[in-house]
Amino acid sequence: MPPSTEHGRPDPETVTLALSRDGRPVSDRGDTVCVIGAGASGLTAIKNLVEHGFGVDCYERETGVGGAWNWRHDRSPVYASAHLISSRPFTQFPDFPMPDSWPDYPHHSQLLSYLERYADHFDLRRHIWFGTEVVRVEPVDGDRWDVTTRSTGGYGPERTLRYAAVVVANGHNWSPKLPHYDGLEEFRGEVMHASSYKDPAQLRGKRVLVVGAGNTGCDIAVEAAQQASCCWHSTRRGYWYAPKYVLGRPADQVNDLLLTLRVPLRLRQWLYHRMLRLTVGDLTRFGLPRPDHRIYETHPIANSQLVYHVGHGQITPVPDVARFHGGGVTLADGREIEPELVVFATGYLPRFEFLDPKTLGDDDGSGRPRLWLHAFAPEQPTLAVAGLLQPDSGVFPLTHWQTVLFARLLQARLARPERAAVFAARVVAGAGERYSGKVTDSSRHWFEVGHVTYLRAVQRALDELEAR
Repeated sequence: MPPSTEHGRPDPETVTLALSRDGRPVSDRGDTVCVIGAGASGLTAIKNLVEHGFGVDCYERETGVGGAWNWRHDRSPVYASAHLISSRPFTQFPDFPMPDSWPDYPHHSQLLSYLERYADHFDLRRHIWFGTEVVRVEPVDGDRWDVTTRSTGGYGPERTLRYAAVVVANGHNWSPKLPHYDGLEEFRGEVMHASSYKDPAQLRGKRVLVVGAGNTGCDIAVEAAQQASCCWHSTRRGYWYAPKYVLGRPADQVNDLLLTLRVPLRLRQWLYHRMLRLTVGDLTRFGLPRPDHRIYETHPIANSQLVYHVGHGQITPVPDVARFHGGGVTLADGREIEPELVVFATGYLPRFEFLDPKTLGDDDGSGRPRLWLHAFAPEQPTLAVAGLLQPDSGVFPLTHWQTVLFARLLQARLARPERAAVFAARVVAGAGERYSGKVTDSSRHWFEVGHVTYLRAVQRALDELEAR
């Protein structure tokens, strides 16, 4: 490992200098690994790489840890009332449990404090350059990477360092996915994406149209039901609205028990449908569209309050938007409504502005990486993406094991290159594999995984990597 400061960061007076392909000076960091982002995925990447003996430099564009869960960050999608939709035991890192006194579904402020304590417990901050953004990541010298950084906001000179490997952990819930509608530019009302929604005061007393039936869209519709003078909720199709509790337990814990018992998918679907019929009944009687898919074929919408407010007439379900005009909105069924505020809860798209899209297998420019285990790119054995998942449970444990696998791959490249070569071939063969049953092939479900199926796949990869 090259000389470094007492904080584990590169010392510009002692690092070895090299030159980039275009002649720029490069500080060579030897066997050190670069981690991009200090959110939950970046933090667990730092911890697991350090525990496996690697030096780590992490670059975080904000001034603190937490990523999306730090509401102070410009790119955070968190709003005042946001809580987990996965329960505490299935969200916590396997080696750092949340307090038993916390609720089943902690508030976002508790998640931030959890991540801050995680960083302090494992002494991770000394590896992080805060207020520093990555502007370019380029492959060089076979399997090494030139990483160019600068102060957040573009101030100051750029600096390039050379690393043995890179973990991309910049998150995928910060770049808004905005739909196109005819006439939207003529609309005289207020328009915002859910990423800009922070507090119910933004809805108070207004006629609000919420577009989108993801978990965020449902949360905002519920808040509009209590704060707005009128709330319409527009969805393109019917969805299954899962209660957060089933049989007195968090719903994901009941689902996990069924998965552990290897209950077949069809039987699990039948049980879930039966449970819904016995509790909320047929939602089409409230004006909600009938789902065109079976349960577990889309990302679950965990919301116990939406149906309640629809049933009380405080939310009016409406179909998709056909077009906008100056004074209002025309719906797909021909109805006209006149909202004062339109909130597009239409999700996010992954963005890796510092990488050539082809590096992650995005050959058609769709923005969808083609990876194995949603983490490893073909022909790039020293590059990994952490946390690019939409599981049916919490994401933190899955990201933990992703980064353990990458750390052990880097070890194998040094000590057992033949096993690393087998792993590389497996990445090429398995790129694009899915780890869930039949799911809708929309951008919202690109990274959908069943957590049990996915963890079993990671365990097989670990076993193959360490096989004698």
